[in-house]
Amino acid sequence: MAERRTDPRYNFAAVVEITDEKSGIRTNSNISDISQRGCFVETDSPFSLGTETTLRISKGTEAFEARARVVHCGTNGMGLLFTAVVQEQLRILERWLIPFRQKEWLALHRHRSQRVLLQIPVRVSGRNALGSPFEEESQTVLINANGALLLLSTQMSQGQTLTLLNIAAQQSAECVVAYIGQHQGQRAEVGVGFLLPNPGFWHVNFPPRDWTRPVA
Repeated sequence: MAERRTDPRYNFAAVVEITDEKSGIRTNSNISDISQRGCFVETDSPFSLGTETTLRISKGTEAFEARARVVHCGTNGMGLLFTAVVQEQLRILERWLIPFRQKEWLALHRHRSQRVLLQIPVRVSGRNALGSPFEEESQTVLINANGALLLLSTQMSQGQTLTLLNIAAQQSAECVVAYIGQHQGQRAEVGVGFLLPNPGFWHVNFPPRDWTRPVA
């Protein structure tokens, strides 16, 4: 249940093969949603809580494999938490999540009541699109409680993770590249979203969702 609270889940239809590691019992079913840390399997015969499994989720021509533990059981299925994922498999999962993250990020930043046009100095570090380590200082173009839009000269790719440092507050957070926009000179617009909820990262009081600009 904690996994549901910390990672957004997205509606995702795919077939899955799950094997109980202890008994060897194997079952085939469908998943209805997925996140970076787990998924929900639709079944009338869920494994018992705490069961350690291996799973293989197939979507189109790709398949994602991982070890997972049953963390929730219900009448319509079971929730599984990924416990071990190798890097190659993680890249497949990230490719599946990219379209959802981009759509979510764009939707959040369309609402004026949820964003603030504010330039805050930041330091971004991680690995660029070619896999080489980098560190770059920049500033935000706009921010909201879920992330920010930055201008970066380093080449990025959607789905990659970064570390974002709020220089003034000396506070850092793990982020994912959710959107890549237009170039402004040598730098490109890069939208990043926090991997975990972090509403106090910017030390800004955001307008409420139902806020509207006063009419003059």
